[in-house]
Amino acid sequence: MAVYETILYEVSAGVARITMNRPDKYNAFTGKMIAEIIDAFRQAGKDAAARCIVLTGAGKAFNAGQDLGDVPGAGGAVGQDGAANHGDMLRSRYNPLIMQIRNTELPVIAAVNGVAAGAGMSLALACDMRVMSERAYFVSAFINIGLVPDSGGCYFLPRLVGLAKAIEIATIRDRVTAKEAHRIGLVNRVCSAERLDEEADELAAKLAQLPTRAIWLMKQTMNRGLEKGLAETLEQEAYAQEIAGRTQDHREGMQAFLEKRPPMFKGV
Repeated sequence: MAVYETILYEVSAGVARITMNRPDKYNAFTGKMIAEIIDAFRQAGKDAAARCIVLTGAGKAFNAGQDLGDVPGAGGAVGQDGAANHGDMLRSRYNPLIMQIRNTELPVIAAVNGVAAGAGMSLALACDMRVMSERAYFVSAFINIGLVPDSGGCYFLPRLVGLAKAIEIATIRDRVTAKEAHRIGLVNRVCSAERLDEEADELAAKLAQLPTRAIWLMKQTMNRGLEKGLAETLEQEAYAQEIAGRTQDHREGMQAFLEKRPPMFKGV
């Protein structure tokens, strides 16, 4: 198992927990942290003991976005005026991170323990589900430094809350509280700070007991359905169902139904 410097990784009871671990910096991103999160997601995807992933932060914050002290010269991404080339940094760091999360076959839960700002907010939105502490909040923040939402922010936010609300959050809103985030559909559950880990683990345990191959096919089909028309989505459903119908989990589900017993899914 890899040894990480900026994150923690553990697998227990079918759940891989990835914890961003720079609490003194509010878990702000560095190039090393992004590379380690990507590696941990890949490791979880290959780990037969992992059936679900929980992503969270250590300390008071989920993730405060980019560590500005790690920007200059990142990967040689500097323009002629000496300023960092944010486009190059997104292409080399953040875009691969978001695509890794979205392409991970296991269901992914963000346990938002504190502020999720900038790219940290986008990171949470890229996960399949979100559980949020009542003390936590979202801050888009990009507009405050003359930038646009990135790391999938312009993709996920309008799809979750609608275009008008997304523009409002990205421009004139100082923050989105946990209560409002739940009301407008940004998060699935809100709980006390003391119960966050327990709530996330309970949700993860439920997902881990399901046929994860079918979940992956479902994720693919729904994501593509956001971009395609009805006819194309119907065909994608037929394709996914054909694959799901050949899995051991489907056979187990049918047999369990006939035998009137709970199914024992294995993710195959």
